[in-house]
Amino acid sequence: MKHVTKADGGRQPFDPQKVQRTLRKMGVGAEDAERIADEIEESVPDGVRTAAVLRMIRARAKAVRPAVSHRTNLRRALGLLRSKPDFEEFVRVLLREHGYRVETGCVLAGRCGEHEVDAVAEKDGTTIFVEVKHHVSHHRVTGLDEGRIARAIIEDLQDGFRSGRCVVAIDGALIVCNTKLSEHAKRYATCRGIGHIGWDYPEERNLRTMIEETQSYPITIVAGVSRSVSTRLAAAGVVTAKQIAYGDATTIAHDAEIPLKEVLLIAGRARAILEV
Repeated sequence: MKHVTKADGGRQPFDPQKVQRTLRKMGVGAEDAERIADEIEESVPDGVRTAAVLRMIRARAKAVRPAVSHRTNLRRALGLLRSKPDFEEFVRVLLREHGYRVETGCVLAGRCGEHEVDAVAEKDGTTIFVEVKHHVSHHRVTGLDEGRIARAIIEDLQDGFRSGRCVVAIDGALIVCNTKLSEHAKRYATCRGIGHIGWDYPEERNLRTMIEETQSYPITIVAGVSRSVSTRLAAAGVVTAKQIAYGDATTIAHDAEIPLKEVLLIAGRARAILEV
């Protein structure tokens, strides 16, 4: 059995099913995905780095689906967003895609102090405040501090509501980050009843699966979008590929102060990525 070497130096068995899933997410058909996965498994040496496997996957995917060349790796695309306000707004859009009613610009009064939160979200009768944590490098790990701070804010806001200072009854908190979570952070969040969404946590409802389920890819998923362009688009309220792919290009160009020709180019590439 062949093994792959992860970025942290750890080793794990080569998984052709995982390769197939990656190819399928890129829009490659099932038959081609199975064939390519078998070819890669046969050709790579034992201990090959996962980064090298990903490069092979991307290169072979381009051969059968040219639109892949317009797409950036999702984890990298999330890291390319500015922490504030781009990633914060992206999270708010993502939550709305999943049925939350989201309010922004929220300052909530606790018993002991006021707390500016990234959003207040409500779904199925439960109201939570949302704290967003972003790292440029997806290799960083989000640790315990965010959970401890969130727990303190929950207690102060709930005390504030009981005393009449806070007008919103807060049931809990949700921390959303674009990286993996430390094991300590996971244990604390579970113990203290704090919602946590990380890159791959929880297993069934994490940032990656939430994005892929609704195709709510960040605008930076489109290859070639510069920092200045993504910043202008975000200032105009455009933070996802869907917004530019299916929005009114003339309005977006005007609001973002970007030439219409460039908006149309990005929109065309975004549609090619989305139309799997």
